[in-house]
Amino acid sequence: MTSIGRVTIAEVLAEHTRPLHIHEIASRLGLTEGAYEPLRRVLDDLCWDGSVVALPGQRFRLARAREERERRGREHEGNLNVNPRGFGFVAVLDLPDDVYVPAEAMAGALHGDTVAIRVVTTSRRGIEGEVVRVVKRKTKRVAGVLRKRGRSAWIEPDDSRLRGPIVLKSEPRMNLEDGMAAVATITRFPEMPDENPEGVLEAVLGVPGDPNVEVAKVLVREAIEEEHPPEAIAEAEAFGGDVPREALVGREDLTHLPLPTIDPEDARDHDDAVWAVRNEDGSYRVWIAIADVSHYVRPGTALDEAAMSRGNSIYLPDRAIPMLPRALSANLCSLVPNATRLCMCVEIDLDATATVTGARIFEGFMRSRAALTYPGVAHALGLAKHAVPDPDAEAMREDLEVLWELSRQLRARRMRRGALDFDLPEAKVVLDLETGAPIDVEKRAHDPGVKKAYELIEELMLLANETVARELVTRNAPAIFRVHAPPNPERLERFITMCETLDVGFELEDASDPKKLSTFLKGITNHPHKQVLHSLLLRAMKQAVYDVNNGGHFGLASTAYLHFTSPIRRYPDLVVHRAVRALLQNERIDTSPEAEEKLKSAAMTASDCERRGMDIEREVVDLYRALYMRSHIGEVFEGTVTAVVGTGLFVAINNPFVDVLVRLDALGPDGYEVDESSLAVTGVRSGEQIKLGDTMLVQIEDVAVLRRSIYGRRVIEVDEEGVTEQRTRKVRRRASTNAPDKPSRGKTAKVSTKGRATRDRTNGAKTKKTKSSASKTKKTKKTRR
Repeated sequence: MTSIGRVTIAEVLAEHTRPLHIHEIASRLGLTEGAYEPLRRVLDDLCWDGSVVALPGQRFRLARAREERERRGREHEGNLNVNPRGFGFVAVLDLPDDVYVPAEAMAGALHGDTVAIRVVTTSRRGIEGEVVRVVKRKTKRVAGVLRKRGRSAWIEPDDSRLRGPIVLKSEPRMNLEDGMAAVATITRFPEMPDENPEGVLEAVLGVPGDPNVEVAKVLVREAIEEEHPPEAIAEAEAFGGDVPREALVGREDLTHLPLPTIDPEDARDHDDAVWAVRNEDGSYRVWIAIADVSHYVRPGTALDEAAMSRGNSIYLPDRAIPMLPRALSANLCSLVPNATRLCMCVEIDLDATATVTGARIFEGFMRSRAALTYPGVAHALGLAKHAVPDPDAEAMREDLEVLWELSRQLRARRMRRGALDFDLPEAKVVLDLETGAPIDVEKRAHDPGVKKAYELIEELMLLANETVARELVTRNAPAIFRVHAPPNPERLERFITMCETLDVGFELEDASDPKKLSTFLKGITNHPHKQVLHSLLLRAMKQAVYDVNNGGHFGLASTAYLHFTSPIRRYPDLVVHRAVRALLQNERIDTSPEAEEKLKSAAMTASDCERRGMDIEREVVDLYRALYMRSHIGEVFEGTVTAVVGTGLFVAINNPFVDVLVRLDALGPDGYEVDESSLAVTGVRSGEQIKLGDTMLVQIEDVAVLRRSIYGRRVIEVDEEGVTEQRTRKVRRRASTNAPDKPSRGKTAKVSTKGRATRDRTNGAKTKKTKSSASKTKKTKKTRR
């Protein structure tokens, strides 16, 4: 048993930012109930001299001054996020705010490294610290541009957050060209603030700007390995391709249920299958079967380590980088048709109004009858007449109608309780199957019927996630929850200003009530500036994160929510499956401080990996957008102002679906300044205002592939076509892209309309996109529930 000392108790309280109940303090000290009285006496003494603060409910915390002294003396671990200007921040589990680290206190750490820091000062401005040592390097590989001067060579990192250049110590081969994209392996990391890393040349990737080269550089920069470690692959392949009979023992047999999967047409894995029946009284029973990944990926294995470090699968226009080796993700765990697969099943009973009346979770095995697609289901349900029919979906029409009716009621209930429904478009890159080059960038605009088929599955997945969350909360089981906090009022100022400008009613207090916010979103469904309003409001929202504490989900208006339905592609779902299995098998739950810290670390890592994956996916799409627009320099398009930044305006073009930066000096002969509200720019002499939501004609001036940026100039008039742009008033022409010709600068720009036949001025021939060219494309699609 630990001795009850003042210092020991202070150390226990210093390990947590939240107050601790006396029972928690006793547990962490290893005390029995008989020692509670001595513990109370020591706590009373600490409270009397001001070292500890007593709170209602027998809870205690360190006094602020004592807490700071304790923090200063301890080391904290976290990931270093470096700003291009040199300073950085470290997010630490047991500190309330990120720790600011000045450039001179980095101690040789680079962006992304896991570091140990010590708090130096705490003030109103925040917490400042210094790096004590590097715990783990993010990567030793750096992508950039090779530079040669005589016998010297170095790599200029693409990532401005990395200290550079990387000095190459071994003499590079003479035939290497200056300016090529390359990868270096760091052999000596800096130890002093004024030192640069040293390394050796690992590979020359090719010419900067090539799609494959640029994607490879992004993956190197973010330390993403496409191939799994050999140990993880070996463990996955050791399971074989079929489920052995002994693995079915003790599981419920669900093979009598059809349980189809319903996914996008290009789905690479299938981790959920659904079925429902409607009883004579109008009530429902629904089965939601999820791939049992936790049966194969056990804690402490190479598979688990690889999955946790990746955090999630990453989906790019030309490839998928799965969280798990393909032997599991595309085969043994995937719920492919007519194959026996292990599953975790949520069976839910609902009354005729779709109110949950009962639920149970169990381990089972199943055989999916069909791999259905959203278009096929939409056609079978009569929601999308132009979708390609699917014989399997047509055969299941009556049963799919039950699922559809249930999902409609579930969605209606969710909207009534205040769930938010943002309608923001995504970009879809279309690639040439032979060359891999982008041949179009479309708005991912679902056929309304196909979108309803997607919502059918979405509602059932949300139902399963909430059901499992409620069960784990009720059983007080440790888990990783999906938490979405209410918006910060300060971040809503721009949105409120925009609403006032557009004469749209919105009160600040409504933002903290999801039901009122949901009502507001419904009220602007047909507003001409709906997309801009949705975008501004979404920017004011906090990002959902993974947390061991259930804080509810504001956007879903849910009191308890987690991720359970996608364990093939998300690590938190796998952790939740393990928690569920522990309850089902009556295993002892480890509630030790060590287990709690391990779970916290997994949640933080999952949040970091999710942000990293989303940033990579977004950047690669922007890369392909820039590559595509290189052949459209000089062309004119109509777009909508969607953002105001310090350097100008972002204008969104619908077709092709790209964002164009129009700098302040490219807006016209007048000088323009950004308003304080950052919602408009104003002409210095004319007083003309260009606001969010305004439309304008934009001529593509330049494309910077390495910066993933497209630059344009506002068109005042286009003489040859007789088109006059009426400042920022609505322009009814719908412009677009498909002309391969690139007018030289200074000449009249050509306005073309995609999908219509246009007459080529050089030979008079009509040209338009043909089905044969469209058939040689590859459309990519990704969903993230």
